[in-house]
Formats: sequence, structure tokens, C-alpha cells
Amino acid sequence: MKKIAFASLLVVALSGCITYQNRSDGITRLRIGESGSVDGPTVTPLAVLEDSRCPAEVQCLWAGRVKVSVRVELGTGSQTRDMVLGEEQSVADGSLTLVEVLPQKKKDQAIYPDEYRFGFKFAGGL
Repeated sequence: MKKIAFASLLVVALSGCITYQNRSDGITRLRIGESGSVDGPTVTPLAVLEDSRCPAEVQCLWAGRVKVSVRVELGTGSQTRDMVLGEEQSVADGSLTLVEVLPQKKKDQAIYPDEYRFGFKFAGGL
């Protein structure tokens, strides 16, 4: 009986360590293949086309860029677009922006497609 009580207590204690925070910053964060509503349009990152960001511990002359293929779905249909980090694109009656890409690039370490997280924001709308 003591073992069951201890195991239950351990599960409860550890569950507090595993938390997922939903930040209310207006950013919709998605993985490759995952769809989500971005204040109107539904966005699905499809593939990383380019990730030439400068690694965190390296001094570069150019910061680099990230280019991602995404599917954007509206009530009128869907279309595939290439989005670049920090660049707005007109979508319907507003603008869609890829505002963040995680994880940060590190020297001599590859980022696998399933590790990427993309943050999108939509401005405008009715």
C-alpha cells in the first residue's frame, strides 16, 4: 500500500514539472505538417526550403534567413506560399508574417524537420 501511495505522490509531483505554457502573445506556433488557425487563415508549414541563419555562438556578417513552404487556407480555397522570416505577405484582407523560428541554430548541429517550430501572426481582418 505504501508503494502505491508513493508512486501516486511521485506522479503528482512530477506532473507539475511537465507544463506547457500557452502564451497570449498572438503568435500561433506550429510544427511541419501541423495546421492551426492564425486569427483567420489556417496555416500549415510544409517544408523548410532554406535555413541560413547564423549560429548563436558564431559571429557572422549576415544574419541569414529562413524560408518555409506553407499552405494557407481561407474560406475561398487554399494556396501554397513560400514565406521568409520577418517578411509580411498579403492574405485576404490582412497580412500574414512568419515571426519566429525555433530552435535557434547552433554551430555544427543539424536541425531535423520535426524539431522546427514556426510562429505566425496575422494582422488585419474584419
